[in-house]
Amino acid sequence: MTYCLNPSCPKPINHPKAKNCKACGSKLLLRDRYHLVKGLGKGGFGATFLAADISLPGNPLCVIKQLRPNTDNPQFLSMARQLFEREAKTLGKIGNHPQIPRLLDYFEDRKQFYLVQEFVKGNTLQQEVKKNGVFNETQAKQVLKEILTILKDIHAQKVIHRDIKPANIIRRELDQKLVLIDFGVVKNQVNTVAAGNSEQTALTAFAVGTPGFAPPEQLAMRPVYASDIYALGITCMYLMTGKAPKNMECDPITGEIDWFKNLRVSDHFTEILTTMLEVSVKNRYKTADEALGVLDLDGHIDSLADSMISSSSGLSTPSQHSSSSRHSMFSSKMSRGSSRLVENNSLRRANPNSARNRSLSRSKEQANSSRTNSSRKSFGNQSSQKTALGKGKSTEPTKLTKIDTETLLDAYANGRRDFRLKDLSLQDLEKADLSKASFKQSKLIRTNFQGAELSSTNFSNTDTRQASFRNAHLGRAYFVAANLEGVDFRGADLSFTRFDNAKLKGANLCGANLTSATITKEQLAQAKTNWTTILPSGRRGFW
Repeated sequence: MTYCLNPSCPKPINHPKAKNCKACGSKLLLRDRYHLVKGLGKGGFGATFLAADISLPGNPLCVIKQLRPNTDNPQFLSMARQLFEREAKTLGKIGNHPQIPRLLDYFEDRKQFYLVQEFVKGNTLQQEVKKNGVFNETQAKQVLKEILTILKDIHAQKVIHRDIKPANIIRRELDQKLVLIDFGVVKNQVNTVAAGNSEQTALTAFAVGTPGFAPPEQLAMRPVYASDIYALGITCMYLMTGKAPKNMECDPITGEIDWFKNLRVSDHFTEILTTMLEVSVKNRYKTADEALGVLDLDGHIDSLADSMISSSSGLSTPSQHSSSSRHSMFSSKMSRGSSRLVENNSLRRANPNSARNRSLSRSKEQANSSRTNSSRKSFGNQSSQKTALGKGKSTEPTKLTKIDTETLLDAYANGRRDFRLKDLSLQDLEKADLSKASFKQSKLIRTNFQGAELSSTNFSNTDTRQASFRNAHLGRAYFVAANLEGVDFRGADLSFTRFDNAKLKGANLCGANLTSATITKEQLAQAKTNWTTILPSGRRGFW
């Protein structure tokens, strides 16, 4: 069969040997060389066809994109022609990349604009998922590395793809390499605007991208290089879940999608994807090169984490001091994302028996007396330390006492409220009732307080980096001078809470209630907020 290119043709499919369309009489052979074999797709800006170039030996296949300005006005056609030529030159420049289809030809015919590109035989990643099932972490990482490498090259040419999705990535049958297709080319449309009695020229831009894959700034017609990073992150989630964003559950309070629900991936890969999927551009990887650097480091995370743990445990020897110095020099050169990955993974590896892997199903009534005695002993030891310091007879710094979840809950159930100078890092206190307790000067790194009752609880001067207070009740709590970098406060009740001199860099306040909280503009500027955040003034939205 052969296709008619007339946009208004009622029956565009014709016999393969026909020279003119039976329905509308239009000439079927484009530019006397391109025989249109099959329709590939149609959109608001035109249509795409598979064609055979009969002017070349073997009649090789190619892809033809037809762009249709919806006007006969000469001024508009002139503007469309300039835009078309500019985009064609851009495609020609980036088309020299081995993983981007080459631009073979571009021309105007009967007031329609055409681009001819190399045909890539193979299946899209969307087709692969539907045929073979979802990707595992290793396969997903390989896709990220290949596409990020391509993006690094096209971004260097000052080109933003703006429509990355599984359907636009083909695994080339010839060599199994991934090829990025459909740059959208002319992403603007020429329209007529009535102004008084005169006709004016206007080039109306449209938000480009696929809903669910395009980030907010792109839909607002302000795409940046990081917009492609976001779309690639969504693509990766689709590959591992088989679900489009519109089919995923979202938090009714914050509006955020729970990407990792029912998905088993490593902690450091979760961090990478989370940063790619940040709604706010300022919190996302800014360039493909930055994301690639963190992904390349991913394979060395475990050895780096082990090195950090071993150098920080026990007494340091001269050789260990040297190793520590070398590590410090290395860390200072790493990107922000890389440093965070190493730190988080070292914490995870340092405490393999973290309470996230322990069961909290046993009730407090089943706690045996030995645990209770152990709890009392630990608190008694600290009291004697505190007394000695109070008398001024010791100048040594007070050491933190490490306790676990069960010991803490038993002590709280027995009436204790003072848990200052404790190390509760990585412990699981989800939905625990610890209201009016004091954790002053304690270490709570990556501790899970999700959904906990913590009203009027004192967290002053604590190291609470990357802890989770998601949906927790923290009304009238104290975080004075606390380190809250990277803390998850999504959906938390933080009304009347005090944040005087607290560090909130990277803290997630999306959906949090900050009504009457003591917090500065500078602190909020460092944290993540969205339209569901209730600000101290009581209004919703970004600061």
